[in-house]
Amino acid sequence: MDRLEELEILVAILHYGSLAETARRTRRSAPAITRAIASLEQRFGARLLERTTRRMAPTEAGTRLAERAQLVLGYYNEAVEDTVETRLSGLLSITAPVPFGRKFVTPLALEFLQLHAGIQIEMLLNDRNLNLIDEGLDLAVRIGHLADSTMVARKVGDVSRILVASPAYLARCGEPLRPEDLSSHQAIIGAMNSPYGEWRFGLHEEEKRIKLSSRLIFNDVESQLLAVRAGYGIARLLSYQAAEDLASGVMIRLLPNFEPLPLPVQLVVQNARRMPGKVRAFWDFAWQRLSNLPLFTSAPET
Repeated sequence: MDRLEELEILVAILHYGSLAETARRTRRSAPAITRAIASLEQRFGARLLERTTRRMAPTEAGTRLAERAQLVLGYYNEAVEDTVETRLSGLLSITAPVPFGRKFVTPLALEFLQLHAGIQIEMLLNDRNLNLIDEGLDLAVRIGHLADSTMVARKVGDVSRILVASPAYLARCGEPLRPEDLSSHQAIIGAMNSPYGEWRFGLHEEEKRIKLSSRLIFNDVESQLLAVRAGYGIARLLSYQAAEDLASGVMIRLLPNFEPLPLPVQLVVQNARRMPGKVRAFWDFAWQRLSNLPLFTSAPET
């Protein structure tokens, strides 16, 4: 086993937390993992790992070496890609929320295929945030703030949660002027976003919870849009989902002064330094295309 592999194993152990999981993930035997760490410790002249009751934890020396190892591995991969990978090829796995993925990410993927004949794309559209490592994914498009601080995000813009209704519904039932007025209206609820039959406004101690009256609960956005257009009530959607209907006058935006803070739309990868060339190319390509969409505010380069 060469020295770069030993460094990769050390970094993997700290990421996965155990020798057994590292062996499984890296497709090496447990004895090979143990020998690699023993070799590193002998060469480094210090103990690198300590076993706790739940996982392997780095010593101070192990932490320092792992930090330097990540830099070395990143530089090595960049050097190889710069000199060898002139033609992009291989499988690129991408995940995105269903409505956003269909409308914006799938067209990007098709355009990317036209530019790179050696690329194959697997697209997983799912409104649940799939784990990149567990699912073997290269890149995700996420709406909202990241819960996992180990991921690396690149913002392309913002979207807002907005209330919308049709002109016909408002003519029949009146327009709400404050959040409390919504209690007397019919709500069209997205099951994933309002599981308790309420909409929330404001932050922290000033937060208001408005109980909703609803005869329609959907688990998909297109059904909500159809119901709003048909005048069945008020829905809370992401701004991009209703953008065309708002522009054409089919829907009207309600209570804009009470909207929550915007949500970031982000490209997410596991490790920005060690991205394969195909992932880096799509990362740059998608950022350029998505950040220029008119429905977003401009996003600073990161």
